[in-house]
Amino acid sequence: MGDKKQHTRPKRLFINDVDRYSSMHIAEFLSTSRVGEEDSEEDEAEAAGEAAFQIVGTVSPSSKDADGDFLLEKYSSSTRDELLERLLQCDVVVYNISESATQQQVEEVTWAITALSAEMENFKTRKMFILVSSVMTWAMSKPQNLEESDVLLTEEQFRRRRPHPDFRKHYNVEKVVLELARGKKSKLVGYVVASGLQYGKGENLFNYFFKESWLMQCAKVPLFGKGTNHIPMIHVNDLAGVIQNIVEHKPKSRYILAVDDSKNTLEDIVKVISATLGSGKINKLPQQEAIAMKAFQPGELEYLNINLSLDAFIIKDSFSLHWTSEAGMVENMQSIVEEYKDTRQLLPIRICLVGPPAVGKTTIAEKLCSHYKIHHIRIKEVIEENITRLKEIVNGSDPEMFSEEVVTAAQKQLEQINKSMEMDQGRLSDHLVLDILKEKLNSKPCRNQGFVLDGFPKSYEQARLIFSDEGTENQDLMPPKPLYNKEITPEHVFVLNATDDFLTKRAHGLQQSIAEKMRYTQEEFVPRLTRYRELSAAEETVSDYFDELEIYLEHIEVTTDDLLYTVVMPKIFKIVGVPKNYGPSPEELEEEDRKRDAERKQKVTEEAAARKRRNQAALAEMAAQYEEWRNLSELERQEHELLEAHSLPLRNYLMKYVMPPLSDAMLDCSKIKPEEPVEFLAEHLLRSNNDT
Repeated sequence: MGDKKQHTRPKRLFINDVDRYSSMHIAEFLSTSRVGEEDSEEDEAEAAGEAAFQIVGTVSPSSKDADGDFLLEKYSSSTRDELLERLLQCDVVVYNISESATQQQVEEVTWAITALSAEMENFKTRKMFILVSSVMTWAMSKPQNLEESDVLLTEEQFRRRRPHPDFRKHYNVEKVVLELARGKKSKLVGYVVASGLQYGKGENLFNYFFKESWLMQCAKVPLFGKGTNHIPMIHVNDLAGVIQNIVEHKPKSRYILAVDDSKNTLEDIVKVISATLGSGKINKLPQQEAIAMKAFQPGELEYLNINLSLDAFIIKDSFSLHWTSEAGMVENMQSIVEEYKDTRQLLPIRICLVGPPAVGKTTIAEKLCSHYKIHHIRIKEVIEENITRLKEIVNGSDPEMFSEEVVTAAQKQLEQINKSMEMDQGRLSDHLVLDILKEKLNSKPCRNQGFVLDGFPKSYEQARLIFSDEGTENQDLMPPKPLYNKEITPEHVFVLNATDDFLTKRAHGLQQSIAEKMRYTQEEFVPRLTRYRELSAAEETVSDYFDELEIYLEHIEVTTDDLLYTVVMPKIFKIVGVPKNYGPSPEELEEEDRKRDAERKQKVTEEAAARKRRNQAALAEMAAQYEEWRNLSELERQEHELLEAHSLPLRNYLMKYVMPPLSDAMLDCSKIKPEEPVEFLAEHLLRSNNDT
């Protein structure tokens, strides 16, 4: 058997739209499959490293996804002749229309089946065609006995399935695949997989509920409709496992339901998502609100409105499926949430800023919170927020939100706080401050997105009490470094340094009202700075605590009074890295596009105005030059006329007294032709003058 496996050629598998959620994760899963995974551990060890499939597929021309190394080849903008040539090179062709199907997709699937059937006689080996459809083709199905409404529908009743009106095209394509020639001699075998609504790996259809719970921008997660409908579901990895088993086992049944064992309602699902990631509360809203709030498209709501209870006995009885989530989303929510965060890289960023007063911790913290979309933790504000929240619970502002036990606990905690503040002139005891801070750091928003601790803890002991992992101090064998709660301990600690002279000048340069608000007056600032220097010079400092945890501090010098911190911020951003949060929402992207468009239009308008001004200036200059030229021409004309007028008497004299004798002299000279013409003319003119 080992020799046989050694020469097993990986099957070439085609899957369409590998840049979309479902096909992408199916392709990625199948690319990691190894030959003989369903066999014994010994056989699996022999086949280690041998890929079962070579994955090729189509992507949209504008796709930026599906760039992973799980694809051997990807095709975009192929003609049908080119696509058919590639399909003929594959052993398995998978067409996935489970998420949605446009008319073009349906036509492509139908064409692919027809084209492959026409080429079947030329196949050298048997090929397999798998259509991944949707349980929406069962949406209108009813039990055979209408009185038994709780009976589960199974694959055996697939001929009685009735599709949702919007999924009739899925139903028709299923029929085309099931009509492929049967029998051992057929070289093209067709299977239909009716997939439940898919979840996992970053989510797609259910992403809205995950995102709303994770962001916690609303106190309650919206649930559209009653939520009492049962939703057949399957983890996208388990759907990929079903396809893998079909290829390997070639089951006799050509119609296979792919759903897990869960029989959860939509309300069950949303509640557990909210409880795991958010507040645990839901808010039921009319379905039309989903469209108004742009939470879902109408087509997506059709999926969420399905009400079916299905039993997939083939994948249970005939397949060796290594389930990711056999019991369903609700039972496996904790692992699915971790998978969701990991896939989308929604990782909390935890930062601590340490430094003397007036060094700029609060300003830098605000900039970090704005950039990374995390929470600003200031001790005073956290205490005030906690007291306000406790008063709201005790005063019963929303009785439905809190149980009697919660109200009693809040009353007790509020009494402790009031008593402590009365005994210490309005100051809260350290152990209560630390308890309130730990509660805040363990809250869902801080655990989901992260936080910036602004100037706290101040001492080694405070840091130890906040971050140490409880229950480890009495152990006989202590670890080489202290155990700490990784969920709330900062991963980046920045120490902002500045000289006392610089800090004092900055504090004294503030307006009196601002200085009083920030406790930077002469009477308060100097003692605070002195206290910070004393704590920094103590035998054990807060820096020592983080060093023991091997969380190494980054020291940053603040030397200029730059209120924008243009030097400091880039250094911190480079160390912390890119934001690990949701990017801008569609509305925010639309607003950014509008701003860019407005800026572009304004720039075009300004350039046009500047160009107009330049043209007008050039025209004015040309007009001035033309006017100057006209004036010069007129002046020249006038001078010419004046000269003409001045020269008129002289001309008349010459014409009357000079030109006639000169003409006669020249005529006589030309007749006589004397040897000295000049002397002749002179004598002739002289004689004429004497005669006159």
